[in-house]
Amino acid sequence: MAQVVAIDDGSEVFGDPRDGGRVLRVNWHAEDGFVVLSVWRENLCVATSRLATADVPALIEVLSRGLSVALSPLASTG
Repeated sequence: MAQVVAIDDGSEVFGDPRDGGRVLRVNWHAEDGFVVLSVWRENLCVATSRLATADVPALIEVLSRGLSVALSPLASTG
């Protein structure tokens, strides 16, 4: 499982299990109505995506649905 690290600037960092210095960083900009998801390699930002705060529940739903499917074989064997 990837490690999650809080950074002093308020962002959260999710490590990539492939390593190579890859991380996903999440920065909230609540006052501006969006969250920034950025992909980093070492100290270089290689991609960003701004997601409107109003769209976050849909992202959470997609992740939750995917997690449910991913864990369903584990639930049936456990």
